[in-house]
Amino acid sequence: MMPSKVRGLDFENISLLDALDFAVLIEEEARERYEEFAHQMELHRTPEAARFFWFMEGNEEKHRTALAAQRKERFGDAPSRVTRAMLFDIEAPDFDEPRAFMTVREALATALRAEEKAAAFFAAALPQVHDPEVKALFAELHEEEIEHQRLVKVHLDRAPQDPAIHPSEFADDPVSID
Repeated sequence: MMPSKVRGLDFENISLLDALDFAVLIEEEARERYEEFAHQMELHRTPEAARFFWFMEGNEEKHRTALAAQRKERFGDAPSRVTRAMLFDIEAPDFDEPRAFMTVREALATALRAEEKAAAFFAAALPQVHDPEVKALFAELHEEEIEHQRLVKVHLDRAPQDPAIHPSEFADDPVSID
């Protein structure tokens, strides 16, 4: 899983500074993806899915802000050696997840898959990490992703069932105008 998700970071020798910068960027990428999805759902007039994606965008931003504050407190304005080009889709939902007429249950399932993907990433990274502080950070991040899965599942259990006929069934196929 990791070779396709991370480039240029050696988890066996990663510093706490680099690990915090990496974690901040993971949250930033996920926040931006949820923001993009929320805008798409607004354009497709699926307000319930849009609201949920805005909710997730806010959660990712809170987590990003907390990690950035932890980094600032510990390392001040030290320059970052980690860039967004070094990671891809660790926690961000897949680009092809949103759909026109997406239901809130489908949006919740999208978020659940993203949280599962992030937890799996940190579980796979942990055995490679040797620095005790980085190992503790990655273990904490792994546990947070497990907790996020639990919270999404609670929302999923409370969400109304999808209609028997999906709203997309009522959409007209595009036609050419001659």
